[in-house]
Amino acid sequence: MPTRTLVSALATLSLLAGATAFSAAAEPTAAAAAAWDTDRAAAAYTANPAAVTASGSENPGTTPGLAFDGDGATRWASNFADDAWIRLDLGSTIRVDRVVLDWEAAYGKRYVLEASKNGTDWTPFYTETAGTGGTVTAHTHPQEVTGRYIRLRGLERATPWGYSLWNFKVYGGEPAPASTTRTNLALNHPAYADHYQHAGNSPAYVTDGGRPANLKDDATRWSSDWNKDRWIAVDLGATSTIDTVDLYWEAAYAVDYQLQVSDDNRTWRTVHQPSAAEVAARRADIKSPGEAVGRHDSVRLPQPVTGRYVRMLGKERRSFYNPAPATAQFGYSLYEFEVWGTGGSASAAYPALPGEQPGTYRTTFFDDFTAASLDRSKWRVVRTGSEMGPVNGEAQAYVDSTRNIRTEGGNLVLESTYCKGCTQAGGGTYDFTSGRIDTNTKFDFTYGRVSARMKLPVGDGFWPAFWLLGSNVDDPTVSWPASGETDIMENIGYPDWTSSALHGPGYSADGNIGARQTYPNGGRADQWHTYAVEWTPTGMRFFVDDRLVQETTRNKLESTRGQWVFGHQQYVILNLALGGAYPAGWNQVTTPYWGLPQSSVDRIAGGGVRAEVDWVRVEQKG
Repeated sequence: MPTRTLVSALATLSLLAGATAFSAAAEPTAAAAAAWDTDRAAAAYTANPAAVTASGSENPGTTPGLAFDGDGATRWASNFADDAWIRLDLGSTIRVDRVVLDWEAAYGKRYVLEASKNGTDWTPFYTETAGTGGTVTAHTHPQEVTGRYIRLRGLERATPWGYSLWNFKVYGGEPAPASTTRTNLALNHPAYADHYQHAGNSPAYVTDGGRPANLKDDATRWSSDWNKDRWIAVDLGATSTIDTVDLYWEAAYAVDYQLQVSDDNRTWRTVHQPSAAEVAARRADIKSPGEAVGRHDSVRLPQPVTGRYVRMLGKERRSFYNPAPATAQFGYSLYEFEVWGTGGSASAAYPALPGEQPGTYRTTFFDDFTAASLDRSKWRVVRTGSEMGPVNGEAQAYVDSTRNIRTEGGNLVLESTYCKGCTQAGGGTYDFTSGRIDTNTKFDFTYGRVSARMKLPVGDGFWPAFWLLGSNVDDPTVSWPASGETDIMENIGYPDWTSSALHGPGYSADGNIGARQTYPNGGRADQWHTYAVEWTPTGMRFFVDDRLVQETTRNKLESTRGQWVFGHQQYVILNLALGGAYPAGWNQVTTPYWGLPQSSVDRIAGGGVRAEVDWVRVEQKG
């Protein structure tokens, strides 16, 4: 069976009950059909110039149809205008799961991908504001993107030439309609999950009709994060009578799980769970990741059940040799989720995503640190071994001491100290102490403009930070990075720059979505600066001294990286770390401490290595 559905020009490839059928106004080219016969994982292309229109072409050898002919050596090149466009007619309305653009050297710096049901009214589903060319894959989940027409509309060229595409590929298929005969009601229907690894493994791919015959090859699939309590659900569009559920697992299958149905997507009824003997047999099937293959669970229910939503709730993950005799567990990975029965409706749709908040900003949290000591009605002091464990290979223990955390001269002071082997915390021995405070349980909030005025220490391995962390980070069913992390300001001791970043599923640690900013006009980190983020339902905008230094929209994040996990409460953190992974990645220091050279140790021992905070403010709309 094909691994994916590709719609190119007028061809719509649909997969129903294991059979491939072209539903199109034009037949596939002979070359495409031959490729399909010899390689069931190949994409089906149709070249039909009448299905593709554009604002213009550079010359007769770069007409718009050449972006859809399946030939990576031919291309469309537009007329030389920022507002140039190219549009294709798919022949029927489909649910689009992704669009792939293969840019030639003349690429778009700013552009929009749009869908339309009638060719007149257009809905944008991907907006690029800082394009760099190459191959761009815009995944649509969790947006509702259905249409007969797809358009790329240019906003700004990256070169003096036009826009030039080797390939413009649209993937998707027609949603299964209401049916009075038994069919796979889930095909190309909306799918949801609590967590997924990244944009390329979103829930959308369990209903696209694609799976490899050997249940091993790489193909479109959903993959959860590494937690046993994870679920994925399909919306059939209307109340249906269900007799069978087929789960086509990749090697990371569920040892134990529940199949559930619901009428309202809230109250669930369990209709199947593997027997104890089945669970035991699946649990015993342990192989190395390279040897392991998936499995097909065809669950014929004892009696048909009714419901609109069907869910797989994972209870236990498969184990793998890593290497033998040690074992490891990953997440759940599912190629395809088929629901067989009657009923359903093609009108099933993803819900609209939240828009911008109305109202004006007002201050909901403020501290200028003018009190004689830290205001503990606003701040929680974090201690290593109590509120947190060691992280990131950092050298310090966080302690509750006025040597490390105090107010002084109207500022908050976080200061580091050195004493060889003097501090016991959380079962470890530390040579350094430092300070960390947060607003967890004091002030947790969703959305707002968060800012602080700070002065930072300069020196290799000094790592002050001003950041937000998801309030559900300590929930073992969530944890980091699914909780989300917003780094408003991090500095690792360099005088001329700081960084900002977002961490979440598919974009964490070194793979974060971040940016560095360099102070203009000779500015330095050890001078007073204001650092801020504006966090809204549609994105994050980071500022240094009111200068925009990073903007990440929810649309681009979910289209290209992973799940947006910033729709819930976060809390404010201020800390001064020493050494660890981030500084070491830059300064390459390994001794006497990871990321912290002897010169910096001597400065800490001499006193005065501190981060100072003038004030912290949170403003929210309401």
